Amino acid sequence: MNAVLVIGRVLFAIIFINSGINHFLKLEAMAGYATYKKVPAAKASVLLSGLMILVGGIYVALGIYADLGALLIAIFLIPTAFLMHAFWKETDATAKMNESIGFFKDLSLAGAALMLFALIGAGANIGPSITSAFFNF
Repeated sequence: MNAVLVIGRVLFAIIFINSGINHFLKLEAMAGYATYKKVPAAKASVLLSGLMILVGGIYVALGIYADLGALLIAIFLIPTAFLMHAFWKETDATAKMNESIGFFKDLSLAGAALMLFALIGAGANIGPSITSAFFNF
């Protein structure tokens, strides 16, 4: 079962590691898109969010402070769903559908990240954790 947990962690984390790297490699393009979506301090937001998901993804994949990594990912995903995928503002049917998919994908992944955070907090042993000090008396 440990092998399945490792595979699951890595598969979950890959999208965030890849996206975090792209936040830095494609900074100008992503900052431009964030500006278009009216994200405040677009360039700084792209840098900060890129760092959050890159670190979060690495922590989850390695199982080292995976609870902190999962929390960073969830903290990124929830506002991102609302800021970047506001499907209710779209009038074009295709754009509305695409943004709706992105919105619910982000919320679903945030839910998975929060479950991972809670499972580790409940005692799932996958390595060092920040929650052990708070949840394991």
